[in-house]
Amino acid sequence: MKITKVEVFRLPTANSKQNSPIGCRVHTDTGLYGDGEAGMAYGIGGDAAYSMVVDLAQLIIGMDPLQTELIWETMYKKTFWGQNGGPVIFSGIAAIDVAIWDIKGKYFEVPVYQLLGGKVRDKLRAYASQLQFGWGMVGESENLWAVKPEDYAHNVKLAVAEGYDAIKIDFFDRDEEGKPLSFLDTTGFLTPKQLKMVEARMSAAREAAGDEVDIIMENHSYPDALGAVQLGKLAEKYHIMAFEEPNTPSTQTVEYIAKYTSVPIANGERLFSRWQYADYFKKNLLQLAQPDIGNCGGISEVKKIADMAHAFDVGIQVHAAGSPLTTDIAIQLECTLPNFIIHEHHVCNRSDTSVGLTKYNRQPVNGYLEIPDLPGIGNEFLQSAIDNAVLYKVVE
Repeated sequence: MKITKVEVFRLPTANSKQNSPIGCRVHTDTGLYGDGEAGMAYGIGGDAAYSMVVDLAQLIIGMDPLQTELIWETMYKKTFWGQNGGPVIFSGIAAIDVAIWDIKGKYFEVPVYQLLGGKVRDKLRAYASQLQFGWGMVGESENLWAVKPEDYAHNVKLAVAEGYDAIKIDFFDRDEEGKPLSFLDTTGFLTPKQLKMVEARMSAAREAAGDEVDIIMENHSYPDALGAVQLGKLAEKYHIMAFEEPNTPSTQTVEYIAKYTSVPIANGERLFSRWQYADYFKKNLLQLAQPDIGNCGGISEVKKIADMAHAFDVGIQVHAAGSPLTTDIAIQLECTLPNFIIHEHHVCNRSDTSVGLTKYNRQPVNGYLEIPDLPGIGNEFLQSAIDNAVLYKVVE
């Protein structure tokens, strides 16, 4: 079996400025094909990731898609810029890697998880992610972007009512008037007024959730180490499960934060390879690793990171914030991991930006995701979505 061509595309959504997925479809001479996704659908840089998938696709034409390790190393080593690369390189590698794993599963007529060692659990605990953005469901209810403490409580109650026993919130992304905070607001020592605002929101969320619901405190790397220590002290009072992205990750600054807070540290979407994770594991600076399969080199690389984490008693939660395809990709790996902790179910999977992209858009039931038994990754982009791509190229 040989790879004959690769379609690369960027898909429009109801709000393309907010979220515009980058995908690929790898074709073979047997008629089998596989889909993958690059993890830079939001923020700045998506067009660069799209172009990187196009460039990498040229390297794999004529190769055997069953040789996933050979293809991964070829993309990593033959690009010059791959080694110790960042999100653009690793997003490009990820999209193609996932697509060839999808082919591999279809070829052997099994879900990808069977090729990764098989399931160690039959369903995955999930958390409702990014409740500051709301917890509406497209076609059913509106999102309430949280500003006041009662807004946070409202969104928490919606998720808990659906059966979730874990949630994630960024309590420090906008001020008391709803104005987004800038880096000048979120870095350095935080003022008593700012800390009072964060604590009021945190307290409201905890009261609404009760004491049997886990809360992850998201920070999106907005603070620096100075403010992160202050936020970590607050988090201790409310029994926060994990302190996610407390600052721009570096081993030296995370070591400082960990020294002054007892809340477990979560990090990963800004770390892109096993080489970047290694020092965090060796220094016990991560308790919950959150590699994004879409920007961390795909299934091949994240599996290696997860296995390395296991040796250091570090838990895994795959970061998932792309199209509904990313849910299925994450499920395939997470269900095989003994050190899996929890699955991220992002609010974007409930919004209009997820409509019309993929064959399936899986939603947790009572806070748990079932594991599909379809061949490959168990999902694919709709042809109608690819036909409407805003960027499209075929590499042969």
